[in-house]
Amino acid sequence: MADDMSLKVVNLRLELGEPEDALPDKLSARLGVERDAIARWRILRKSLDARRHEDLHFVYAAEVEIPHAERWLERAKLSDVELFTAERFEWPEPGAGPLAHRPVVVGAGPAGLFAGYFLALAGYRPLVLERGRDVKQRVADVRRFDAGGPLDPESNYLFGEGGAGTFSDGKLTSRNTGPDVQRVLEVLADCHGKPSIVYEQRPHLGSNRLPLVVRTLRRRLEELGGEVRFSCRLEDLDLTDGRLKGLMTSSGYLAADAAVLAVGHSARDTYSMLLRRGVPLEAKPFQLGVRVEQPQAQVNVARYGAHSEHPALGAADYNLVVRAGERDLFTFCMCAGGYVMPSVSEPGYFCTNGMSESRHDSPFANSGLVVTVAPAETGSRHPLAGVHYQQRWERMAYLAAGRSYAAPIQWVRDFLAGRPSRGQLPSSYPRGTAPLDLGAILPPVVLQALERGLPAMDRRFHGLFLKNATLTGPESRGSSPVRIPRDPTSRQSPAIVGLYPCGEGAGYAGGIVSAAVDGLRTARTIVARYARQSL
Repeated sequence: MADDMSLKVVNLRLELGEPEDALPDKLSARLGVERDAIARWRILRKSLDARRHEDLHFVYAAEVEIPHAERWLERAKLSDVELFTAERFEWPEPGAGPLAHRPVVVGAGPAGLFAGYFLALAGYRPLVLERGRDVKQRVADVRRFDAGGPLDPESNYLFGEGGAGTFSDGKLTSRNTGPDVQRVLEVLADCHGKPSIVYEQRPHLGSNRLPLVVRTLRRRLEELGGEVRFSCRLEDLDLTDGRLKGLMTSSGYLAADAAVLAVGHSARDTYSMLLRRGVPLEAKPFQLGVRVEQPQAQVNVARYGAHSEHPALGAADYNLVVRAGERDLFTFCMCAGGYVMPSVSEPGYFCTNGMSESRHDSPFANSGLVVTVAPAETGSRHPLAGVHYQQRWERMAYLAAGRSYAAPIQWVRDFLAGRPSRGQLPSSYPRGTAPLDLGAILPPVVLQALERGLPAMDRRFHGLFLKNATLTGPESRGSSPVRIPRDPTSRQSPAIVGLYPCGEGAGYAGGIVSAAVDGLRTARTIVARYARQSL
């Protein structure tokens, strides 16, 4: 659509069950023009208005092209129509800096894959290193573990192609907006993601769809001249006078003068190596708590009332924040119609996460229920104090549940009464559960927030939040407890020229889209700085 000839129309309403094919007629009625006068149109935004159970409906914003749109707008002066000018996606011309070797990207999670993809798109032939396996093998390894098999420390829910994002539900929500976010969503949609993710208020792919999306993105990176090496773990840095010279990996030495460090928030061995090499690290606030699970039908009734079984609505989600003493207790990564799963990468430790498939067809709803832990609360000033704090509680959970990767579980009613649960508790967790008193494996800051905050959440949720609900935990990998500082302009480590910390593991993102955007922006910075290598 021509930017100077289109309008943005907001607050278009569709009733439950009303097809999107009705939108052109609603647009023509809103604008007061004949249907044939609409040359083209597209959905910009779709959301569900569920503020009142008796009046559930969908709300749309759309771009529409009509003749002489600017002059029409001057005459009409409608409050819900404005001239639409799309924000442009900016990409620089290649810089002039010398680049002796092709850029290396360490990590094939969302940040690493998108950094690699955009570097390849610009003609820089990046080399992407991933410590885990390709996504097809990784899926098999995860299924084997879910069935009771041993943990593979290099191929699991956190390590492997696609990173932790491949098995983290596929939520594509982001606090940020703009052309970079839009570009990421368009790439994902083009890699066998759903076309609707570019305009839905809460876009979601599902853990069953993500492996194909990840594999397609990697293959396109390769078609553009990039290369991906699996089972290749970064083990050390070759540094001279504060400048990157190369990388020592489990597959041998690689000369490199520019490396994107996108290792993810669970590469704890990499953090330790960086610290030994003098790369600045600092502790940052992180989230820790439990995962709450309820019957999905119960959540549907709480959110949708009498419309809870309407086919146009599907599985309902929620987002709750309450004040619990001196801190907030809040839900995180809510998985409607989903599964609780083990977020484990190290033998002998246990923590939970959640996922759901595109159909949201599990009978359970689950969500992280967490507080923010400040570095000062870990009891140490060490840069990796947050990592050590996570490990302490993950180790206790593993031991308390019988050293089997069973999930410690407790009825919420028992937790609030201070008594352990008994018998078989309902859960979607695949490897079995171990009923016990979660008070023995959670830090006091989490226990106090849960005791004060859970009743408040239940009141906010019409008495249907705690009914039939269980808690599993700990939930400790929701965010990185470490930040790898970088210059805001060059995006390089202030101590190492050529090292580009990036994504969630570096402390600059918090989900698939924000990590992917951070990778895109790091690639943009490298392109603007360096010239392409001569072939």
